[in-house]
Amino acid sequence: MEIGIFLSLVIFVFMLAVGLPIGWVFLLSTAAGLIFLNNPLSFLAGTFYHSLFTEIFMAIAFFVYAGSLISDAGLADRIVRFSYALVGRVKGGLIVVGIVATLFMSALTGSSVPCISALIPLLVPRLEKYGYKKSYTTAVLCSSSFLGYLIPPSVPALIYCLVAQQSVAAIFLATVFPGLMLATGYCVLNYFIVDKYTFESKEMPERPETFSDSMKELGKATWSALPALGCPAIILIGIYGGICTPNEAGAIAVIYTIFVGLFMYRELNSKTFWNATLNSLITLGMIGLLIAGGTIFTRFLIREGVAQAFAQTMLGAFDTKLMVLLSINIFLLILGMFIEGIPILILAVPLILPLIKEFDINLVHLGSIIILNIGLGVMTPPFAMSIFVGSRLSGVPSAELIKPMMIYLFSVGIPVLLLTTYVPFFSCWLPSVVLGSQIVGPW
Repeated sequence: MEIGIFLSLVIFVFMLAVGLPIGWVFLLSTAAGLIFLNNPLSFLAGTFYHSLFTEIFMAIAFFVYAGSLISDAGLADRIVRFSYALVGRVKGGLIVVGIVATLFMSALTGSSVPCISALIPLLVPRLEKYGYKKSYTTAVLCSSSFLGYLIPPSVPALIYCLVAQQSVAAIFLATVFPGLMLATGYCVLNYFIVDKYTFESKEMPERPETFSDSMKELGKATWSALPALGCPAIILIGIYGGICTPNEAGAIAVIYTIFVGLFMYRELNSKTFWNATLNSLITLGMIGLLIAGGTIFTRFLIREGVAQAFAQTMLGAFDTKLMVLLSINIFLLILGMFIEGIPILILAVPLILPLIKEFDINLVHLGSIIILNIGLGVMTPPFAMSIFVGSRLSGVPSAELIKPMMIYLFSVGIPVLLLTTYVPFFSCWLPSVVLGSQIVGPW
């Protein structure tokens, strides 16, 4: 390895350790490497521009904006009511309501933080009155938050498609089964352990006394939630029906959400609209800097042969597909303990691709593995975004969230990751059926 590359990597690790924003870390470490190697800095400007000049980045912008609008337009309340009418009567049902609501919110926001930002203030105080410990409710919602990465439309899936040049429709479908397996596993695990996290309470929500009353309540809740549930339906029908492209579907989602918030739920006003717009612009600026900076850094490493060296090292250490996939999982999980998901996608995927090609691993299958890994990274300390946000919103110390979250991680999250990794059926069957094997490829 040339001394310039080595110094660039040292600077990257140092700036990351002292806490500089990772987008600037990407840019500055690349600039340092170019200077050390006496290469022109014009590489930065050209790569920065071309990394963002793409239809997929436009789709990311629209889905981020739609997710912000959904959080302020009254859709979360209707989703919670619908979830309660659907599953609220089972043992630990109010916690299951949170999991199911997160599943539906995931399909609306396409990300993790908006899910818990909307649901924790709504559910945690209410469930505490009904006898559920705040720490447990918050931990379950934080553990469920990354379902937003797996249920389409998904912002990380779009970024993977941008980096790996894969079909957006195929990657959206590839993560559906893993997402549903996680949600189901969480509900089953909650059934067996919820008693340890409840206490006696005289306040309980009113429940319909008869089956007929239950059906009436479910009908009312469904009718109220239909406009909210219509948003992901329109997006998915538009994309898979060949009616519109992903970025056009994102634009339709924005217009639809504004219409629902203004004229149907009437909870979107000028103040909330401006807040959603401002938050979206800030988020998009951050994502744009990460994508551009990360693309610059990884292309610099690839151009200088680091990706090929990484692949050769891994090939020398492991000679079977099984061990390579296991090493990729370990590598990504460790990265997820210290770095956010989007930088991991941008940094790790170009490094992994040369290795994957040697073993002829399907890139749609790989996408589901990587997106699930970075989702699990949201709940793995010490750097766990869901723990930080959940603690701040609920007022529960971070240390109290870690134990129940680790139970969910090791009892459900890791087993689902291993199933997704070693049984390609779970990620490739649905895209193959919907889109055809010629798009998905052999798996």
